[in-house]
Amino acid sequence: MNPLAQLSKLGQSPWYDQMSRSLITQGTLKKMIEEDGLRGLTSNPTIFEKAISGSKAYEEALRSLAGKSVDEIYDALVVEDIANAADVFRPVYESTNATDGFVSIEVSPLLAHDTAATVKEAQHLHSRLNRPNVMIKVPATPEGLPAIEQLISEGISVNVTLIFSVQVYERVIEAYMKGIERRVAAGQPVNRIASVASFFVSRIDTAVDKKLDEIAKAGRAEAAELKGKAAIANAKLAYERFEHLFAGPRWEKLAKAGAHVQRPLWASTGTKNPKYSDIYYIDTLIGPHTVNTMPPVTYDAFRDHGTPKVTIHDDLAGAHQLFDKLKQIGVDLTAVTLELTAAGVKSFADSYNDLIAVIQRRRHEVAHV
Repeated sequence: MNPLAQLSKLGQSPWYDQMSRSLITQGTLKKMIEEDGLRGLTSNPTIFEKAISGSKAYEEALRSLAGKSVDEIYDALVVEDIANAADVFRPVYESTNATDGFVSIEVSPLLAHDTAATVKEAQHLHSRLNRPNVMIKVPATPEGLPAIEQLISEGISVNVTLIFSVQVYERVIEAYMKGIERRVAAGQPVNRIASVASFFVSRIDTAVDKKLDEIAKAGRAEAAELKGKAAIANAKLAYERFEHLFAGPRWEKLAKAGAHVQRPLWASTGTKNPKYSDIYYIDTLIGPHTVNTMPPVTYDAFRDHGTPKVTIHDDLAGAHQLFDKLKQIGVDLTAVTLELTAAGVKSFADSYNDLIAVIQRRRHEVAHV
């Protein structure tokens, strides 16, 4: 059987970390839903920049929008793609009782440190798309957290992105719960609101492995033995907090009102180090109430040779011990995750600016054909 299609039986939803117009127009997305059990899709400025710059699928739309501003063209192209993808996933959304079948679109990364502007743009995107199975992506920055609470309280589903540490993840859960509590207190429905907390994985290993290499070169050879372990341990400790916080009287009250748990979503699950398995960050993080959003190469690899079995609870004690070892050897994981958050915000902002530049260039090209 198809390993991807078996994930949902284990409680994990496979999502696709990719978006291009051809996925919809060529029927690829529909086929993936039917054959692979695909349950959702994520996008970001980097993905759209690559799609629009490298595809002829947008030429007709660019030509018809040539008289518009670059911002208006961006809004039209991206909103159209997300809306069409959401329509393809709508049967999944309905059949899973508003648990799955979501497509994510990101607020401008340039607003990552502006709460009010983030809320305003999220409201704009939500209104423009006007589909219940769209999630608005908001970064887990200090300014993003109150925006998340506000949007959830307004009934807008949110994909919280750029989470690297367990400490920040706990704040994300708190923002979600507060938003739900506000709706319940106001007597408003919560059963159609969904949220995922996108916990970034492979980038942790990339950063920690680099530091461990430096420590090993400085004479502590044992540092090399810890490589390739921090990201999985970090995610497993996050899942441990998920199970703890979505239990007990506070959550039970919200669940009784119809609230969905905010599922952990494993993001950045493509393997960056060729020495590690190409499905390393999939096989090791399978568990109930989780999502794994896979880039195309990783998605295909898991379909080909993945092992669908629950692994999220494996060696949890070892995960705790690893954090102690990293601290003892001189790796400050808090500092690493703060650096990664800042770098992630900058990377997405750079990609957004590149995307705007690509639209400007492509508009000029089609206007002179």
